[in-house]
Amino acid sequence: MWFDPGAPVDSYYEVRPECTDVPKTKFKIKAGKTLSPRKWNAAFTPDGQLDIGKTLSRIYRGGIHPTIRGEVWEFLLGCFDPQSTYEEREQIRKSRRAQYEQLKEDCSKMFPIIGSGRYITAPVITEDGEPIQDPLVLLEANPDKGLAQLAHESEAVKTEIIKGPTTHGPEDKKIIQWKLTLHQIGLDVVRTDRTLVFYEKAENLSKLWDILSVYAWFDIDVGYCQGMSDLCSPMIILLEDEADAFWCFERLMRRLRGNFRCTESSVGVETQLCTLASVTQVIDPKLHQHLETLGGGDYLFAFRMLMVLFRREFSFGDSLYLWEMMWALEYDPDLYSLYEDTDEAAEKSEGSSKGKAKSKRQCGKYERENLKNCKNGETSLPISVFLVASVLKEKSSKLLTEARGLDDVVKILNDITGNLDARKACSGAMKLHKKYLKKVATAKKA
Repeated sequence: MWFDPGAPVDSYYEVRPECTDVPKTKFKIKAGKTLSPRKWNAAFTPDGQLDIGKTLSRIYRGGIHPTIRGEVWEFLLGCFDPQSTYEEREQIRKSRRAQYEQLKEDCSKMFPIIGSGRYITAPVITEDGEPIQDPLVLLEANPDKGLAQLAHESEAVKTEIIKGPTTHGPEDKKIIQWKLTLHQIGLDVVRTDRTLVFYEKAENLSKLWDILSVYAWFDIDVGYCQGMSDLCSPMIILLEDEADAFWCFERLMRRLRGNFRCTESSVGVETQLCTLASVTQVIDPKLHQHLETLGGGDYLFAFRMLMVLFRREFSFGDSLYLWEMMWALEYDPDLYSLYEDTDEAAEKSEGSSKGKAKSKRQCGKYERENLKNCKNGETSLPISVFLVASVLKEKSSKLLTEARGLDDVVKILNDITGNLDARKACSGAMKLHKKYLKKVATAKKA
């Protein structure tokens, strides 16, 4: 159902009545600007091929109507090729759902609580792989039994409840490492978007826990890190099928997993923080110098913004609006082919693009700028870096005059929570991107 111009979207993401300090959503559904179900359906040919170029500018101007947001995101994130047909997508969807069910079944064999409709928040295993007989875990795993009954059960039964069958060999270390993260996922799940009515239902909490637990096993090199629950939560709200939500999240992580790669000495997001420092040095050298003088030259104060894409700085509805604008601006029609690693997909990609230039009309506005300016295989910078840079630019005067230490920087930036306009932030990022490219090009010629 289409609303009147300027209709609010809060009814789609209902906030619990007792949560009165939640930022109000600024995004409104506007007729003629927001991508409506009618305009979206009109962008498909009779057999299902999508002219995505028709929709990108509308998404940037007015966002996506909440009723179609999930299916549009699947294209923006590269789950499907716009040139695929309805039939081809249905086959892909069936295949992915089966793959997810197999992954979930494999995880369930290692830890039976997965897929049970429950989740855990206490450690279940030591670093040596020994099960922890934590009463909280036993109760979470068996809510129908009391502690008295559990106390009388044999150690073997209790061990099986929380440990599940395991193998003995090289994989043991991976399994132990995975199980060590499961309670941390649970702790984060119960804190994620807790102001939303959606998460009053235990089944939705367990769905989020299941997806993150399966992903941690699926991408064992990255595993699970704090912040992933903030990125995954919208997926299960927008996409009813758990497997579809998993693969949408997995595609988002393809873009962001580098931020979550951790070693003993570094965190992956440091690369983007260094890029942010370089960008700020070019577009606002005075601010950059000031931040360095305060000891903030590593830009760690912007860590959260980049890790969870401004989820904490905006209301739930506005953060979704910001994300879809970013993805529409960055959209690359080759995204699906780049993400698919099967021979068939590679052949299809080669066959369709060999010797043929990428259609700029099917690219997002930001991506078109990159195609024009990034020569000889240069890596383009993500728009998220320029979003943070635009926030710093907007607060530049205040930071220069009022920040006398890093605590002041953090406080000034924390004050933006709930006060940012997603559309203006994206517009500011685009302007800074152009300014940056122009200055870099001029410096190269000099």
